[in-house]
Amino acid sequence: MIERTSMSESIQAVFDVPYHYPVHFTMHLFSPENRLFIDTVGEGNPDRPCKTLFVIDRGLFAHHPELPAAIEAYCSEYHTDLQQPLPPLLIEGGEAAKNHPEHVARVHEAIHEAGLCRHSYLVAIGGGALLDMAGYAAATAHRGIRLIRVPTTVLGQNDAGVGVKNSINAFGKKNFLGAFSPPHAVLNDRAFLSTLSDRDWRSGIAEAIKVALIKDPDFFSSLERRTEALVARDIDAMDALIRRCAEMHVEHIAMNGDPFERGASRPLDFGHWSAHKLEQMTGYTLRHGEAVAVGIALDTTYSYLAGLLDRADWERTLALLSAVGLPRFLQELRHPALLQGLDEFREHLGGPLTLTLLKTIGRGAEVHEIDPTVLSKSIELLEKKDRCKTKGEQQWKALPSPAR
Repeated sequence: MIERTSMSESIQAVFDVPYHYPVHFTMHLFSPENRLFIDTVGEGNPDRPCKTLFVIDRGLFAHHPELPAAIEAYCSEYHTDLQQPLPPLLIEGGEAAKNHPEHVARVHEAIHEAGLCRHSYLVAIGGGALLDMAGYAAATAHRGIRLIRVPTTVLGQNDAGVGVKNSINAFGKKNFLGAFSPPHAVLNDRAFLSTLSDRDWRSGIAEAIKVALIKDPDFFSSLERRTEALVARDIDAMDALIRRCAEMHVEHIAMNGDPFERGASRPLDFGHWSAHKLEQMTGYTLRHGEAVAVGIALDTTYSYLAGLLDRADWERTLALLSAVGLPRFLQELRHPALLQGLDEFREHLGGPLTLTLLKTIGRGAEVHEIDPTVLSKSIELLEKKDRCKTKGEQQWKALPSPAR
């Protein structure tokens, strides 16, 4: 399309690019009898055999030392369609994967050494942070090679692994370097969840609580009903949580009209402005889900004190966080540096500050400023709540309600 005025001429490029990627649920992904992986690699790819590079979370490898051999046996079984030019690359998981740029360099070097092209596959197997880092490496090699994510944590399977974002940390800021690049596919293998620590098992529940709070009151109620089963590590209860949470994240990405976040609205980042700052302030010793839980508690309390949310919904939210064993308060909330998280969050989003708070369970409300006085009172109230938790919730009932 060409536009002309008396003084200038412009050429306008307008096009749409449709994206499609499946999120599959399976067991024992690399068992030779399971064709899901080979069918995923072969779909729409005429190149045979297809070169595939595997990147494995070292923490996962510690619990599943048989995994590289299982991958090798699987590739051998389907050797006419699948080629593994290099052994799997083992890289440290957790936030350390995103904090050290040499990990990205190692993946880039392996992609080069293996001779991968844009029709080849990088397969990232591990927790959310490892997936973020490997996805960033894939998005920046040859301007983007195909990525298959195999999340192995609750948080990875219900949130981090099913989205379109890839990133690493830099300059002391969370996700400073990154790219929007949808995966070719996401393959959730529930067998990997069995070796998670209790801490990592619980941590991923925070993202389910988050998305339930802003999108689905029925899902929130189901989490309340299944609390005992989730805490007892009932795999069927967790599988149901992961599937519904992943479904809502994917629906939001596909249906909200802004999958690459060019606008300022970020409802899925409810509770995250302080969570990202808390991770940084604690030297990333805090799990992402734990930080999100505290962020949810803070933003829910702020919503209550600001008159957006009624007391019953506020108490239900904090009670659920506590019931599944997630933190609701940290002393770092009192540090003046916490407020820097608002500026960093606004900078990361672009445009004016836009935060999602809570109007009722299942419905968010966007605001464009935070009252420091109300925020300070919210932190004080959370600290009181945390103290009362050890003395019995009945003492908390006696605390006065805020003015409306």
